[in-house]
Amino acid sequence: MKTNEMKVASDNLKNNQRKEKTLRLGLISLFSVLILIFSTNVSFAHCDQMNGPLVSDAKKAIEQNNVNIVLKWVQAAHETEIKDAFNQMMKVRALSPDAKTLSEKYFFETIVRIHRAGEGVPFTGVKPEGTPIDEKVMAADKSIELGNLSPLESLVAKKDLPELTERFNKVMSLKNFDVNNVEAGREYIEAYVLFFKFAEGETESHAAHGNGSDAHVGATSHLAHLPWILSGLFLITTILFGALYFKKENNKKVRS
Repeated sequence: MKTNEMKVASDNLKNNQRKEKTLRLGLISLFSVLILIFSTNVSFAHCDQMNGPLVSDAKKAIEQNNVNIVLKWVQAAHETEIKDAFNQMMKVRALSPDAKTLSEKYFFETIVRIHRAGEGVPFTGVKPEGTPIDEKVMAADKSIELGNLSPLESLVAKKDLPELTERFNKVMSLKNFDVNNVEAGREYIEAYVLFFKFAEGETESHAAHGNGSDAHVGATSHLAHLPWILSGLFLITTILFGALYFKKENNKKVRS
């Protein structure tokens, strides 16, 4: 009798250990997926904030009733979609205070979503003012505001300063464009994005971007989807192994 009880207790202990192992594996998988997902949102993070440069331009476009101010942030292929969203928003916002708030929110989310899709980054909503951003991003913004790299120089490696300076000079040379010249605006934004990415630590070849913003977007968007693909495969594998394990355990119980 005691031998049977000891055997049952031993089997229960082994089952519990297996379940704990499976649970730990599941938690590790979930944690890894979350890390991979959030890692895709780091680059160029202030473009999805209410006080970021993109939404600031969207607000100017509304104030001046000029969609050209914000078109530079999206590829030419999405220009019609942004124009339609802008025109609808301008009509609806005049109906009431609530309509104004909701329609403007819709437009901000639309422009940010399409811009981030062009960068190969998932849209996770428009972040509120005050959301923390990387100090290098803040310094890069300040450098453009001041017209020199002094706020940023101490935050990057000395070996990267020549490339950083080249990208900064290109941004500054394109900065004073006519807001109604959308192509000139897009050329500025391309240089602006490349400058910020390099400031944040991305060291892709400068020559690789010689074919314009569409070439840049095409190259980065595929890489940006890689963490999502890997995390999805990892999660599916974990679920399959978990299902096989529990099926095996159930079969054991049936046979016993």
